[in-house]
Amino acid sequence: MKITLHKTALTLVLLTAAGCATTQPPKELVDARAAYARASTGEARELSPAALHDAKVALDGAEQKFNSESDSMNTRDAAYIATRKAQLAEVIAQTALAKKDAEAMKAKEEADLRNSAAQAKGDLAVTKQDLASKNQQLEQEKAARAEAEKKAREALTKLAAANAVAVKDDSRGTVITVPAGVLFASGKSDLLGGASSRLEQVAEALKNEPDRKIRIEGHTDAQGSDDSNMALSQRRAATVQGFFVSHGIPAENVTATGMGESQPIADNNTAEGRANNRRVEIIIDRSEPR
Repeated sequence: MKITLHKTALTLVLLTAAGCATTQPPKELVDARAAYARASTGEARELSPAALHDAKVALDGAEQKFNSESDSMNTRDAAYIATRKAQLAEVIAQTALAKKDAEAMKAKEEADLRNSAAQAKGDLAVTKQDLASKNQQLEQEKAARAEAEKKAREALTKLAAANAVAVKDDSRGTVITVPAGVLFASGKSDLLGGASSRLEQVAEALKNEPDRKIRIEGHTDAQGSDDSNMALSQRRAATVQGFFVSHGIPAENVTATGMGESQPIADNNTAEGRANNRRVEIIIDRSEPR
């Protein structure tokens, strides 16, 4: 009897153990549950709800198969299908997310492009405005310079008409020639009493040329030594330079150079020729001022 009871208990234990073993879910169902759990807590919940729902229905079917058929082939097939449906839901969600990101990137690029175009358009408008303003300024300066030159020319023409000075244009610019005899005593570099009024007229004319460079050249006849003539011509040119500066001509615009007897315009063998050679030339540079 004891042996029979022992065998019966052992049989019950074995049967219970066998029953417990058959209740363990197959690997396919475990994978299906994990796949659905991952999908349901990820992007699929918002981006692919329909596919996620299909995965849940498939998983529920696999669970029912497991409850009714335990670890059968049908259970495993249903679980496998549930896993694939959960994975499909994730793929659809990832695709939707990638599309969303691409659209956002495209929208940003288009916005950046529009902003860049607007900025470029604005910069172009500012550039055009600046250019127009500069052109207008240049035209105004050109008109003002033309008016100043006109006034200077009129003033010099009046001086020439009054036989006060000789005015001509050559390769150096506009040349105003004043005989040295009306400005200086023989061999001297101090202005004569009546010389100031004549130079004042010239200075007034030169004030209309504020941007022009003015070069004053002193010239002598051939009487005396080269060195003494050079020194005398330099002193006379410097005297006229100082006079102009004291009468409002910018000092940086006026230079003085002694030429001595090196550039005669008449015959030094005659008194008239020597008188013509003794002169001061005031040269107005006619190149465009910078």
